[in-house]
Amino acid sequence: MRYVLLVSYDGTHFCGFQKQKKERTVQSELERAAFEIFGAETKVAGSGRTDAGVHAEGQVCHLDAETNIPAEKLRECFNRILPPDLRVLKSAAAPEGFDCTRSAKRKTYCYSFYFAESELPLLERYAVRIKEKPDLERMQRAAVLIEGEHDFKAFCASGSSAKTSVRTVYSVRLTERGGLYEIRITGNGFLYNMVRIIAGELIAVGCGKEEAITAAFESGERKALAKTMPAKGLRLVEAEYGVKLFETASEE
Repeated sequence: MRYVLLVSYDGTHFCGFQKQKKERTVQSELERAAFEIFGAETKVAGSGRTDAGVHAEGQVCHLDAETNIPAEKLRECFNRILPPDLRVLKSAAAPEGFDCTRSAKRKTYCYSFYFAESELPLLERYAVRIKEKPDLERMQRAAVLIEGEHDFKAFCASGSSAKTSVRTVYSVRLTERGGLYEIRITGNGFLYNMVRIIAGELIAVGCGKEEAITAAFESGERKALAKTMPAKGLRLVEAEYGVKLFETASEE
């Protein structure tokens, strides 16, 4: 039987989601816990492969297992074993034919940064400090250019295995509260480092750089854009499937 998990983690001390031989990853920790629970090797798949240092507010995972444990109780079983920086928030029986990777219709990421003269300890773990106050209106105008279906080749780091670089970004929203800024991006999928590159370009535009997004779409050249922002400011907010996965959460 297939089960679905809603997982949250602090990515600071993880080398990403995907299992690696000698590194601590989210997938390896989940599979270690699954082995203790089910007494058999169990693969845990994720809705996305977050990079080292990236956090997750709502990563959706699935696994196949034969067990008498009620689906909603798997959350408690996992959390008795998992380390403090990784938690299963909800668990349920998966809908028929569900695949957390292939079935995802939309994903939302959020990039956090702040403006301050020196590092702020209560923000540093999950946000990146910038040294110049950004112009939010300039950033918002540039953000509109990101929305829609485009070839995002210029917004992809080397090493990507994606078959196509065409993606649809449904929305880019910018907010600021008390000096903490957030860039929230929803799309049908993202390329390797795409959100961190978008964040870097929008922040650079907000700090006075000439907008180069339109030219980057036309040329496909990564060098036209600003630097890739550090991983710690990024978190996966949610993956949406168009079906209700958990009793108290609707994936519309």
